[in-house]
Amino acid sequence: MQQEKSSPDTARKKRIALSANSGKKAQKANHSTHPIVQLQNVKRIYTLGENKIYALNGVSFAIKKGDFVTIMGSSGSGKSTLLNMIGCLDLPSSGKVKVNNVDLSKLDDDGLTAIRRNNIGFIFQQFNLIPTLTALENVEIPMIFNGESPARRRKKALAMLKNADLPLEYANHKPNEMSGGQQQRVAIARALANNPPILLADEPTGNLDTKTGHNIMELLKELNAAGTTVIVVTHDPKLEEYAHTTIRIQDGEIIE
Repeated sequence: MQQEKSSPDTARKKRIALSANSGKKAQKANHSTHPIVQLQNVKRIYTLGENKIYALNGVSFAIKKGDFVTIMGSSGSGKSTLLNMIGCLDLPSSGKVKVNNVDLSKLDDDGLTAIRRNNIGFIFQQFNLIPTLTALENVEIPMIFNGESPARRRKKALAMLKNADLPLEYANHKPNEMSGGQQQRVAIARALANNPPILLADEPTGNLDTKTGHNIMELLKELNAAGTTVIVVTHDPKLEEYAHTTIRIQDGEIIE
C-alpha cells in the first residue's frame, strides 16, 4: 500500500544523521551527563483580582539528552504553560528551569533569546509560516538572525527541506500553495535550521489528517534516532506510541 513517504529511504536517513551530527559538534555541553531539560519545584502563579491561579504547582522532572518525550494533558491542564517554560518564553513564579544546565532565572532577555536560538527548534500546530515568503525563505529566517551569509543560508535551507522530505519543487512555493503536511515539513525544516539539540513540538499533528500526521511523527522519530531530543506537547494519546517517555500533567501537577 502506497504511503506519503512513510518509510524514507536510507539515503535520507543518512542525510538526517549527518546533519544532526554536524550540529552536535558545536554543542559540546550536550555530551555531559546533566539532563538537557530540568524543572525543579516549578510554580507559575497568575493573579486575577484577589484570586491566585496555579497554572503549574510544584512541577519537577528531568529529560535526558536524546530522549523522545510526550507531555500529555487535556485543555487547561497546564501543558501550554509548561511548553512556554521549556521554550524560554516564560519564567516561573518560583522554582528552577534549566535548559542544557543553564538556569533560566539567571538570564536577561538577551540571554533567553540566545538559549532559544541555539538550543530549541519550535514546531507549532498552526505551522506559523510567514505567508508572503516561500518555503525556502521561511527556513532561512532563523539563520538570518544567526548572522549566516545568504549563500550559506540557501544551501542549508535546501538541505533541511530535503531532510524534511519536502519535494524541492516546492521550495519556491508559498504556504497557501502547499498542503498541511507540506507546510508542517517546512516548519520542521525551519526548526532544524540552526541545528538545535532540542525540538519542541506543540500539537504537531493537530491540523493534519491521520495518515499525514503519522508520517510527520515518523519523521520526528528519525530525527530523534539521529540524536535530537524531541519533546511533543499534546492531548492526543495516540502520539504516546512514538515516545520513549510520557509525562502526564493535570491541574498544573504531574500525575502518575
